[in-house]
Amino acid sequence: MELRWLEDYIALARTRHFSRAAEERNVTQPTFSRRIKLLEEEMGVTLIDRNALPLKLTPAGEVFLASAEQISRIARETRARCGAIREQEQNRLIFATTQTLYLSFYKSWLQPLSRSHEIDVDLNLKSTSWVGTDFVRALSQGECDLALCYWHPAIEFIRELDDSRFEHLVIAEEVLIPVSPVDEQGQPEFVLPGEARNPLPYIGYHDSSFMRPVIQQFMQQQLNPPQLVTMNENVHSVSVKAMIKEGFGLGWLPQRLALDSLKYNNLALAGGKAWQIPIQIRLYRLRDNRHRHLSNFWALLEAELSSGRPVVA
Repeated sequence: MELRWLEDYIALARTRHFSRAAEERNVTQPTFSRRIKLLEEEMGVTLIDRNALPLKLTPAGEVFLASAEQISRIARETRARCGAIREQEQNRLIFATTQTLYLSFYKSWLQPLSRSHEIDVDLNLKSTSWVGTDFVRALSQGECDLALCYWHPAIEFIRELDDSRFEHLVIAEEVLIPVSPVDEQGQPEFVLPGEARNPLPYIGYHDSSFMRPVIQQFMQQQLNPPQLVTMNENVHSVSVKAMIKEGFGLGWLPQRLALDSLKYNNLALAGGKAWQIPIQIRLYRLRDNRHRHLSNFWALLEAELSSGRPVVA
């Protein structure tokens, strides 16, 4: 049974005339009559008394009319609600970011900014578990409108976003800092660079992470490289932080992620400024993305960044 057959029947019940009902439904009378006949065959009963003038509904037809009107009304209301959802989804910008940057930037900066300007920016929550190349793929294939990522020239997979197909804004400067668990006196348990005969336990990053190539290049450039033995590797800085806090070794964390732990002496610096690594936080978009709100929101972000107000502490 087709929904349009119900609408046909409702029109016929209202006009009591095949020709007028067919005209109202914008079909030929033979087509209209055939659809009413198909409806009757589907229901297994006669719905229209064709011998009466004007046409009358049979007793079964009266019962069916009430149900047809109810079904038609539900269908219209459902269609309207679905249309509203589709409109809402079309208006919403999809944002992707790492777990660490979600904690540092999305809730404290991007989300409040978008809401204050009544622009829907919806986080793709799955992106907080993505590896680095997932962001490049998602942005290239239109799975997200905005991607907030770490950037450093040593991160090879992110270079794909530096070509002319993409545009970026530098949201903030960041620093990777070496941190250590603390001993009973509140001092760092491990201090760089360590000794070759007694290497320091190291909590590192997986090959698919943003941080692995950055830290690896930094170590290779040191005249006195750190003496480390890798105890564990993770994709996300939050996981590296948890392992360090548990006392398994030292590691590098984004400074914003480590600030509270340093403040409350749950972690300590494992080395001075010479061991810190500058990186950037960039927001990317695909230039050819024609989302109706993306250009306006991008201009808003540019104005916000040029204002000189800090993005986050």
